[in-house]
Amino acid sequence: MSWLDRVRNGIPFLPKRQTAENLWHKCKRCGTMVFVKEWEENYSVCPRCNFHDRIGPTTRFEQLFDAAQYELLPAPEVREDPLRFRDTKRYTDRLKAARAANGERDALVNARGKLDGQKVVIGVQDFGFMGGSMGIAVGAAFVAGVRAAIADQAPYILFTAAGGARMQEGILSLMQMPRTTVALAELREAGLPYIVVLTDPTTGGVTASYAMLGDVQIAEPGALIGFAGQRVIEQTIREKLPEGFQRAEYLLEHGMIDMVVWRGDLKEKLALLVAYLSPEDRKAA
Repeated sequence: MSWLDRVRNGIPFLPKRQTAENLWHKCKRCGTMVFVKEWEENYSVCPRCNFHDRIGPTTRFEQLFDAAQYELLPAPEVREDPLRFRDTKRYTDRLKAARAANGERDALVNARGKLDGQKVVIGVQDFGFMGGSMGIAVGAAFVAGVRAAIADQAPYILFTAAGGARMQEGILSLMQMPRTTVALAELREAGLPYIVVLTDPTTGGVTASYAMLGDVQIAEPGALIGFAGQRVIEQTIREKLPEGFQRAEYLLEHGMIDMVVWRGDLKEKLALLVAYLSPEDRKAA
């Protein structure tokens, strides 16, 4: 070992050196550099422009459940790659890559726990898993979440984030639209509330089905919500659409959703809605 290696290895702080990548977070909207710790303490929201960054199921559950304590519901077993789909890659390879990157079986994860002392089941769609796309596994997870809520006599709260139906499953992905709608009929027959929180982005077949069927529709600030893209709509109707017409604030102004809530206030707002909507004899003891 040379004298330079001995000196370098003897400096205690070098292996623990922090870099710009783990100290700072750059806002995707305004470009502001924010300390990661400050950004995380602000619920992954830019303190300058209020841009709500996308977060996954684990972070969402920790922010909402009391003392960050919850029980994950097992992902339903479904047939994978029923069409044996292949584009530039095999569909099975894309699934393996998404699972390795996210650590989840598919794009919708459910958990049960308590929200301000009240029993709830919460589902979170992860845009990081193949764009949160809706396929057979997402439909099965949605049904499982609804039935877990019925078994617990608790509300079902869903956070949506999706680019639409999963093209690799063709018509089978579109069949999840009526399937989830029927599951919601079971939830309503049981007299339990269904609350939807629309996050960025919620589009396509998800918007055309369970994302817009909540008893209460909430959205995070600035969330993109729509069916088709703005350019596609403009080319179809041959008219220029107003700026931001698919953003949460525009939808609130035009009566499509009930409220836009900053992420830091979501837990308090959801707890209030659960207390108000849940029948007295079914609230947590």
